[in-house]
Formats: sequence, C-alpha cells, structure tokens
Amino acid sequence: MQLTTCVRETLFTGASQKTSLWWLGIASFGVPEKLGCANLPLNSRQKELCKRKPYLLPSIREGARLGIQECRSQFRHERWNCMITAAATTAPMGASPLFGYELSSGTKETAFIYAVMAAGLVHSVTRSCSAGNMTECSCDTTLQNGGSASEGWHWGGCSDDVQYGMWFSRKFLDFPIGNTTGKENKVLLAMNLHNNEAGRQAVAKLMSVDCRCHGVSGSCAVKTCWKTMSSFEKIGHLLKDKYENSIQISDKIKRKMRRREKDQRKTPIHKDDLLYVNKSPNYCVEDKKLGIPGTQGRECNRTSEGADGCNLLCCGRGYNTHVVRHVERCECKFIWCCYVRCRRCESMTDVHTCK
Repeated sequence: MQLTTCVRETLFTGASQKTSLWWLGIASFGVPEKLGCANLPLNSRQKELCKRKPYLLPSIREGARLGIQECRSQFRHERWNCMITAAATTAPMGASPLFGYELSSGTKETAFIYAVMAAGLVHSVTRSCSAGNMTECSCDTTLQNGGSASEGWHWGGCSDDVQYGMWFSRKFLDFPIGNTTGKENKVLLAMNLHNNEAGRQAVAKLMSVDCRCHGVSGSCAVKTCWKTMSSFEKIGHLLKDKYENSIQISDKIKRKMRRREKDQRKTPIHKDDLLYVNKSPNYCVEDKKLGIPGTQGRECNRTSEGADGCNLLCCGRGYNTHVVRHVERCECKFIWCCYVRCRRCESMTDVHTCK
C-alpha cells in the first residue's frame, strides 16, 4: 500500500517531465515536417525551437526511432521490455506519452529511457550534419590541418561534429530546474537532466578514429584520419551496462544530488553514471493503473539461466509449452533454363510461454 501511494504521488508531480518526452511520438510519423511544428507532439519550448530550425525535424524523428528501437533491443528478454503503452497507440496524437509509468517513476528504467533518447538525438543530428543535410553544421572543422607528420598521419575526411549534436540535444530536451515547484519534482527533474547528459556522454565517449592509407602500391606511407561515432547498438550496450550499475540517490536535494546510502556519499557521482530515486517494481504481475503488462504470455527460454530464462522471466509461476509447425522452402536448385525448384520442408519447434 505504501508503494502505491509513493508511485501515485510521483506520477502526479512528474507531469512536466512527461511532456518533455512527448516528442518521441514523432517516430510514428512518416514525414513530420508536412504537419508543421504546431501540430506535432512537442512541448512549448520544443515547438519554438522547431519553428526556428524546421530542417531538423527528420533528425528529431530519426533520434526518437533510434532510441525506442535500441531500448527494445536491449531489454527484449527482460521482465520490463521497453514496450509502448497501450494508451499511446490508441490516444490522439500527443495526448499520451509512448511510455507510461516509467517516464515519471524515478526508477532505473526511467534513467535508461532518458539517457538512450538523449543519445539517439545526438547521434541522428550529428549524422545528419556529417551527411551535409544542414547548412548550420557539417563536419568537425576543429580537426582540420592537424595530425602528426612524424608518425605519418593527418586529420582529414569528415569527422563527426558530435559537439553540435550534443548542443542541440541539450537545447531540445533539457527542462530548466528553476521552472518547477515542489521538492520531489525538483529531484526527479535533476535526475532526468543528469541522465540526459549521461546519454550524451556515452556518444562522446565511444567516438573512434578511422584512417585510410595512401602510398605507392598500398604501402600506407601516409594516413588520413577522422573521428566517427560508434554504431548506436554499441552505445546502447554501454548504456545498458550503466543501467545495471546505476546509482540510487537521495530523494532530498541540498546543494547537489547525493547517494542514498550515507556510507557511500564520499564516493563521487560521475556525469556518465545513471541515477535513480525509487526502486523498480518487479514487473511480474499486470497492473493496469500503472500500465505494467506483467510477463504472462511472454515467450521464454527453458534452458537459459539468464533474464530470458523461464524461471526468471515467469517469476516462478511456471510456463506452458506448445508445438509450432514451420513450413518453408528448402534445398532450392536452379534448373536450366530458367527456374528454381525447391522442396517444401516442415519442422516442429517447442515454444514456451509464461503462465
């Protein structure tokens, strides 16, 4: 009973933070720029920025798509699998956020959502700059004409200008703490701002250097090098690791955020750490009020000892087994002339689902 009361209060005080992620609804629109900024699921600050930079809408949409896709991929085998709420798929545009309880619950899942979405926006905007799709940004010019002549390499090509992507992500997503009221609301907002930045730092941390060789007969006498972002999948893996090692903070802010456990407060919090305030529910049982679907009916792996195993995913309730028949073309051969002949193969597979 105590947990339910705490969650309801968090949901109420976190309303302003929900609106900051309404922009994720853009991911479902094929060409958002045709609708215009005023008709998109954005808060007032984001609409104003959209009006000034409408050419960034395709990148914003791609950032939302990247973040949602990576969240689902990283958690596909876990009790919380980053699924969109049912309300978001049936409600009018912008009336309901894509994620429900997790957006304002202040849990580890909240931390991951904010981090991966901020990272997705950095990645997509930066990639668009490097591709030459925008006039106010392009490649990172600070690296031009540098390098090491003695080591036989120099900066060239098109280095990804991740600093512009990070700047835009901050302008678009970060909601000023001074605009909020209530102690709990300020704690959650400070947590979300920190996790936004942690997502951006993950993109910057995984920047790598690519080089191309030049020389007679491929001798690599001179190398041209440039900085490039890692794949978003790699960034997602780093953020999932940060999620697994996330830090619980105190629900009271004095001068800065502090670890919840008093004996750990001398250990500093780093800007790339993920932070949370409230412990997560177990996500085992359906809770319609909180939008938690539970794990009943989820497919599990009978032989796995990991999160996707039937023992953990089904929360000890057991599982059902049914046989699925697969029919596919196989042993195909090209017959002269001119067609392909295949056999029709059948296979039977055991599928296990949580009770």
